Amino acid sequence: MFIDPERLEERLREEFGGTASQSRVVVRQAVDLADSGQYEADMGTTLTTEFIIDELSDAPEGTPAERWNWWLGSLELAYGDYERFGIRKYRK
Repeated sequence: MFIDPERLEERLREEFGGTASQSRVVVRQAVDLADSGQYEADMGTTLTTEFIIDELSDAPEGTPAERWNWWLGSLELAYGDYERFGIRKYRK
């Protein structure tokens, strides 16, 4: 795996702020996406910490989780089957 979870969490907070919880959930989803091999199969590119930061930097604004969902939404529209890696909010 080319994603360093600790480094990704740190970089998400540095670049986009948000809470530690938001960054941790993005890291979990990013690792799951990388482990699935789906992105690499669709795009021919390996997911890395810096690659994810670059992609999320294209989002108009928002927390790490909002940026992640924005990116995943574009992948869902283009390729399908990315929604499962999105972040949902649950009400208590």
